[in-house]
Amino acid sequence: MTQLRQWAERVPDAAAVVDAQTGETLTYGALHLRSARFALHLIDRGATAGSTIAVLLPNGPRYLEVCWAARRAGLYFVPLSTQLKTAEIAHILGDSGARVLLTATQFLPLVRDIDKETMRRIGVIDVDARAEYEAIVDASGPPPVLPHRPTGRDFAYSSGTTGVPKGIRHALDAAASSPVAARDWLAFFQFGPDTTYLCPAPVYHAAPLRFCLRCIECGGTVVIMRRFDAEAALRAIARWRVTHSQWVPTMFVRMLALPQEVRRRHDLSSMRIAVHAAAPCPVHLKRSMLAWWGPILWEYYAGSERNGVTLIAPEEWLRHPGSVGRAVLGRLHIVDDNGDTCAAGVEGSVYFSGGPSFTYHNDPDKTAAAHNAQGWSTIGDIGYVDPDGYLYLTDRRANMIISGGVNIYPQEAENCLLAHPLVADVAVIGVPHAEFGEEVRGIVQLHDPSLASSALALELMHFCRERLSHVKCPRSIDFDPLLPRTETGKLLKRLVRDRYRSATAR
Repeated sequence: MTQLRQWAERVPDAAAVVDAQTGETLTYGALHLRSARFALHLIDRGATAGSTIAVLLPNGPRYLEVCWAARRAGLYFVPLSTQLKTAEIAHILGDSGARVLLTATQFLPLVRDIDKETMRRIGVIDVDARAEYEAIVDASGPPPVLPHRPTGRDFAYSSGTTGVPKGIRHALDAAASSPVAARDWLAFFQFGPDTTYLCPAPVYHAAPLRFCLRCIECGGTVVIMRRFDAEAALRAIARWRVTHSQWVPTMFVRMLALPQEVRRRHDLSSMRIAVHAAAPCPVHLKRSMLAWWGPILWEYYAGSERNGVTLIAPEEWLRHPGSVGRAVLGRLHIVDDNGDTCAAGVEGSVYFSGGPSFTYHNDPDKTAAAHNAQGWSTIGDIGYVDPDGYLYLTDRRANMIISGGVNIYPQEAENCLLAHPLVADVAVIGVPHAEFGEEVRGIVQLHDPSLASSALALELMHFCRERLSHVKCPRSIDFDPLLPRTETGKLLKRLVRDRYRSATAR
């Protein structure tokens, strides 16, 4: 990649990535050499432009190194959550068509349990194995000359309403990944050689990964946390003189919960821009953060689909509290059920036109359903705009739960719980939670209601956690003698959610 090579030639000893916990540093010179060698290795193994690899790694410099290699080789790379179970990993590997899996020793037991048919076509590389991965990237000599290919990009998976994870693909086009592209909304972030960007979130999520890669494109330094810890994040800001960062509201809750003496202990004066997204931020919470950190909090609204983006500066938000901003990528439309544009203040479906196109991999029906007759696209959210064009979100994709900034679709957990012999029906919903925004709760209808008990609730939660990643599973279970359904059998989940929300409000 031209940008990386230029920075490596200009400032080879400058830090590209720093491990916030250990201080391990990957310089631009090393990142350039190591990613180029691994890119060539992938090409020599038969990775053609546009083919796919998967990445199952913990946060750290190696993660960004292998992603950069995939970009330079012109490949799609699928970030796999480290919370997934074997069956979930196997599905994504099969659906994406990944030919190589980059992983770490700690995850090899998960990989070994994947069916042999799937793994027969997939090469597994353990980046912790010096005899394998390090032998490739530490080879002597100058960086190899790579063939000219489009820049590779991430190929993110997020669960659909059917409960089966769906991949979101964008074309490999040079303009879409160029840091100077006219449609690049990230220009506001003002990354540059003097940027130190703190990544406190897992980089298997699309936004943290894309921000990290963008920072390196622009010559800055990424300080990456292995996992989020409230005081450790403040300590990292002070130690590394962080200028830019990205957060989810749950992180704000945890940092604000620290004692005042702990919060005052760390010098945060280096920060210039702090961005938050991924989940709704309550007005009172954002006001508290602005009072603490000052007018540096920017908020955006977007999806992994990248079909459009809204953005709001701190000064704007104070004039429009609760808004997620105006469109900076694509044109914003609020559309009613008849497909007509809504007037200001009237709720409807949030659509964008003029943004990048996308498809849901192997799901043409879902792709078509995300677009209307005019070709505008939606990710299923509901909201309205005020007379000044500022967007306010009032609902989300029909059944999605956002807990701690993580999107959770309940169908997988519902299908899992329905497999239990005592369960007749189930609704998995999000209920308000002071720290996480929402908590996953299961509402279970038993074949024999007299069996309802706290012991059975624990058994059902354990049953689910044995089969799905814990983040998708209910943290609590209630019992209901009869869940509401229409005459055609459709579960009226909105009624269930509204009942719990009204109970919480009392």
